[in-house]
Amino acid sequence: MSSLEYVQSYVRQAAQRLNIPDRIVRLLVNPDRTVKVEVAFERDNGEVETLTGYRVQHNNARGPFKGGLRYHPTVDENEVVALAALMTWKTAIVNVPFGGGKGGIAFDPDQYSPAEVERATRKFISRIREFIGPYTDIPAPDVNTNPQVMAWVMDEYSKYYGFQPAVVTGKPVELHGSEGRLDATGRGLLYVLRAYLEKVGGDLTGQRVAIQGFGNVGSFTALRFYEAGARVVAVSDVSGGLYRADGLPVPRLIDWVQKHRLLKGCPEGDPITNERLLTLECDILVPAALGNVLTKDNAADVRARIVLEGANAPTTAEADVILQRRGVTVIPDILANAGGVTVSYFEWTQNLQQFRWPTARVHAELESVMRQALQDVWTMAERLKCDLRMAAYALAVGRVARATALRGLQ
Repeated sequence: MSSLEYVQSYVRQAAQRLNIPDRIVRLLVNPDRTVKVEVAFERDNGEVETLTGYRVQHNNARGPFKGGLRYHPTVDENEVVALAALMTWKTAIVNVPFGGGKGGIAFDPDQYSPAEVERATRKFISRIREFIGPYTDIPAPDVNTNPQVMAWVMDEYSKYYGFQPAVVTGKPVELHGSEGRLDATGRGLLYVLRAYLEKVGGDLTGQRVAIQGFGNVGSFTALRFYEAGARVVAVSDVSGGLYRADGLPVPRLIDWVQKHRLLKGCPEGDPITNERLLTLECDILVPAALGNVLTKDNAADVRARIVLEGANAPTTAEADVILQRRGVTVIPDILANAGGVTVSYFEWTQNLQQFRWPTARVHAELESVMRQALQDVWTMAERLKCDLRMAAYALAVGRVARATALRGLQ
C-alpha cells in the first residue's frame, strides 16, 4: 500500500465512523490541483540543468493551502499528493485556518552549490507564482529546505507582486520570520508527549529516547527532550548514529554537526546503524527522518513503548497494524509534528498584522494549541473506542467535512 493509499484508507474509515456522505468523502480524498513544472537553471560551470518541481493543493475548505517545500531525489507526484493530504488533516487537528498543500523539487541539494540551489529555488517559484500567495497557498520549510530557502522564496515572489512576507513562512527572523519557528516542530513534539504522559500517569524525566533523524526536527527534539530531563540514548542521521546507555550529551552533538555537518566520526557515543536504532530497547522512539521507516519487516522488533512520529508518514499501514497488536502506542504524525505548521500560522498572522510576537508568547501559544489538540484527539479516541491515529483522522475529517458542507459545492 502506497503512502497515498494509506492516507486515503484512514480518511474513508474515519468518514464511515462519522457517517459522512459519500459525495463529501469524494471531495476529501482527491487534491484540488496538481502543478508539475520544469525547473531549468544554470549550473556554476555554465551548463543548463532541468529538474522537475511540484506543488499540490489538496483542500482549502478551512483556509489557504499550507505546506512545505522539500528538496529530495525521491520527490514525485504520488509522494507530494500524499503529503499534501496529510497537511489538510494536520492543520484541522490543531484547528488553524489552513488547508493542505505540499511541494518540492526532485533533487539532492547537497550535490549543488548554494548559488545553484538559489537559482533552482528562484526558477521554481517563478514557475508556480500564479498558484501561491498570502491568501492562496503559503509554502514553508520541509526536508532539505531552511530559512534561507524561504527567504529566496519571499524575495522571488515579491519581485512580481511587491513586498509580500506572508507568502511563505519559516523565514529568517531578520526577514519577517517568527521567533520560535526554527524549533517549533521539536518543541511541539515535546508538548504533545508531555500532555499524553500526563494522561497515562507518566513523566518525561529519565525516559529513554531514541531519535532517528538529526536534521532540524530531530536535533531540536533531542535538545528539548534533553533539557526536559529525558535520557536521549540514541540519535542518527544519513551517516549513521550514536548510542550511549546513560544518555548522550546532546548539546555537544549539535556542536559537532554544526562543525562537521554529519554525526559520522563524533566520539560521544558508540556507532549504531539507522536500522538498529529503530529496534533499540527504549521507552520512546521518535522517527524524525523520512517516511516509511517502520515497516512490516521491523515493526515486530520495535521495543519502545511509545512511537512519537516526528516525520511525515514514517509508519507503513502494515507496521501500524503490528504495533497496535503489540500494544505499542503510536502518537501519529498529523498530531505529533503539527508544531511546525502551528508556529507557521503564528508567523503568517504576524506578517499580516505587521506585528511581532515575543518568544515567550510564541512558546505559550504553541503549548496551548498542542495540548488542546492532544485533548481533542484523546476525547475522540474515547468516543470511538479506537487508537490515536484513527481518532486523529476522525477529528480532522469531521472538521474538514463540516467546513466543506457549510461552504457548499457551488
